[in-house]
Amino acid sequence: MDKIVVRGGKSLHGNVTISGAKNAALPVLTAALLTEETCTFSNIPDLVDIKTTYKLLRNMGVQIEGNSTIQISAEKITNSEAPYDLVKTMRASILVLGPLVARMGKARVSLPGGCAIGARPVNLHIKALQDMGASVELHGGYIEAKADRLKGADIYFDLPTVTGTENIMMAAVLADGTTVLNNAAREPEIVNLAEVLRGMGAKISGAGTDVITITGVTSLKAADASIIPDRIEAGTFMIAAGITNGEINILGCNSQHLEALINKLRDTGMTIAPIDGGLKVSAGPKIHSVDVKTIPYPGFPTDLQAQIMAYMAIGSGLSVITETVFENRFMHVSELIRMGADITIQGGSAIVRGVPTLYGAQIMATDLRASASLILAALVAEGTTEISRIYHIDRGYEGIEKKLSALGADIKRVKQ
Repeated sequence: MDKIVVRGGKSLHGNVTISGAKNAALPVLTAALLTEETCTFSNIPDLVDIKTTYKLLRNMGVQIEGNSTIQISAEKITNSEAPYDLVKTMRASILVLGPLVARMGKARVSLPGGCAIGARPVNLHIKALQDMGASVELHGGYIEAKADRLKGADIYFDLPTVTGTENIMMAAVLADGTTVLNNAAREPEIVNLAEVLRGMGAKISGAGTDVITITGVTSLKAADASIIPDRIEAGTFMIAAGITNGEINILGCNSQHLEALINKLRDTGMTIAPIDGGLKVSAGPKIHSVDVKTIPYPGFPTDLQAQIMAYMAIGSGLSVITETVFENRFMHVSELIRMGADITIQGGSAIVRGVPTLYGAQIMATDLRASASLILAALVAEGTTEISRIYHIDRGYEGIEKKLSALGADIKRVKQ
């Protein structure tokens, strides 16, 4: 098992190019199940979760060729099951459920696994499919859904759910009639998926708002589309500039997807300005502590909560970071404390009192975004930090140690 070793104290400078968004690529890949024609998707990131999705789709008979740009053909779906051994490591595997029921009339999908950051129930997906006329049962850890053809329906999500919105949006594009998704999630990744589906001939309006309307069609054609840049990777590198007292040009990002973070980082004293092809991000003379509350998009993203906590750990005052999306997403706190951070958990909030210095230590990553926060802390820590269980980071960051090294960080991956 690999580990990442960081010798802190290096200020980061230079250019970094942002990869395609994992959370946009995964639903787009499963959308290929909706058509017999060959789709072409570009800007696909090289990540473990992408490779897992390829295995899952190939197990269903899907043909996939290429790397950053792929050709994907689901002309013949030979298997409508997503087995446990492929699903257990990635919760986004649930995204095959809607397309399979819509096109094949049936699906058998294992209940998903993934990062242990709290309950992300699939009951919202199941209820929506039932509202659309599907028969859905749970047997032996599997969701078994059947429908001759799904029917359009008015769907109300009790909570804005990203994968639920994506799953039911894909199910509805081949349904009989019109489906309205109320209290839908609004993330840019959903807009990207809607644009891809429209390119395939789907009739969708309202993506990016909390009401999405889909009028079903009888068949879809091929898509030729690009994946949007990863706003979470971009945000992580923006914080890296601030925490290391550096200056980084973030290339290939979309600033409109980062407004909540940009506003918060400016409050900490950072300077962020548009440049040709991206953003120039510069550290301020001191780090002003700020309060952060995670809420669904367009609010501050839960996927950047751990990273900004590492930043606030060396702030000039007291910061209250409140997590409202996932109830078990403070597992990085104990590891930051091992590095000298002063953090206290009170219910759903972390009270962070900034300290002058963090110190290198042997620490362990617990989930994907926690991994990123520990790397950020290690970049500014005094001495050497060894981060184990880094397989989490490979699920969502493409070559993060190579990109940071190119910016001047003393970081390397070591095989154990």
